[in-house]
Amino acid sequence: MRLNYKSFGSGFPLIILHGLLGSLDNWQTIAKHFSTHYQVFVIDLRNHGRSPHSKEFNYQLLVSDLLEFMQQQGVEKAHFIGHSMGGKTVMRLALEHPEKVAKLIVVDVAPVEYEDRHSTVFKALFAVNLATLESRQQAEETLRQYLGTDESTIQFLMKGLYRDDDNKFQWRFNVQSLYDAYDEISTGITSDKPFEGEALFIKGDKSDYINAANFSEIIDLFPHNQLAEISNAGHWVHAENPKDFIEAVDKFLAS
Repeated sequence: MRLNYKSFGSGFPLIILHGLLGSLDNWQTIAKHFSTHYQVFVIDLRNHGRSPHSKEFNYQLLVSDLLEFMQQQGVEKAHFIGHSMGGKTVMRLALEHPEKVAKLIVVDVAPVEYEDRHSTVFKALFAVNLATLESRQQAEETLRQYLGTDESTIQFLMKGLYRDDDNKFQWRFNVQSLYDAYDEISTGITSDKPFEGEALFIKGDKSDYINAANFSEIIDLFPHNQLAEISNAGHWVHAENPKDFIEAVDKFLAS
C-alpha cells in the first residue's frame, strides 16, 4: 500500500505517525520545526487522511505498511514519533524490527489494552448523514448532540470533513472499518523480548493514558525509557502545549 505523506527538510530521517481519526495534517507545524535538523516524514496511516482505505485494519498491517514505506523512500533506519494509535504502531515496529529504529518517542499511550473510550465518538460520526449533509455547520451541530461541550474533540473530528470531486461531504477516515477494528486498536502490544534502544514516553499531565498502574509494562518492554510529563496538556499533547512538547523531543533526540 502506498501511503500518503509529506516530507520536510534533510538529514537523518524522522517519521511521525498520527493517532486514531487523525491525519498528517495534525502534525505539519511540528514537522516543520524538526525539519531544521532532520528529514521529517509525516504519514497518513491506512484508512486515514489521503491514504487508501481498506476493510482490514490491525497493527501488523500498520507495521507492514510502515516497512514498505521505508523501503519506498530508501530509509534504512529512523527516529520515530507516534501518537496514541500511532504510538502503539511504532512500539510494535521497535519490538519486532529494532534494527529500523534509532530513537523511539511514544506520545500519550502505553503498550496496554484500553477500555472503550470512543463509542460516543463513533455514534456521533455515524449520526452525521453524509448523503444529505448540506453544510459543515450541520455536521458540527450533529456531533455536538453526542459530544456536548467537548469542543476539542468536535473540532478535531471536523478537520476530517471535506467535499469530494462531486461536491459531496466525506470523512477522510474510514469510519466503518475503524469501528469494526476498534477492539484491535484498543489491544495491548506484547513481545517476548524488550526493545533495547532509547525510548521517550511523553504524557499530558491532564491525561491518564500513561499512569502509575501501567508504567510497569512500559518498563518491561522498553527498559531504557525516559518519561516527560507536559503541563497544561491532555491526550493531544503536541497540539495543546507544542512549545514544551517540542522542547522535550529536541532534548531527547540531541542527547
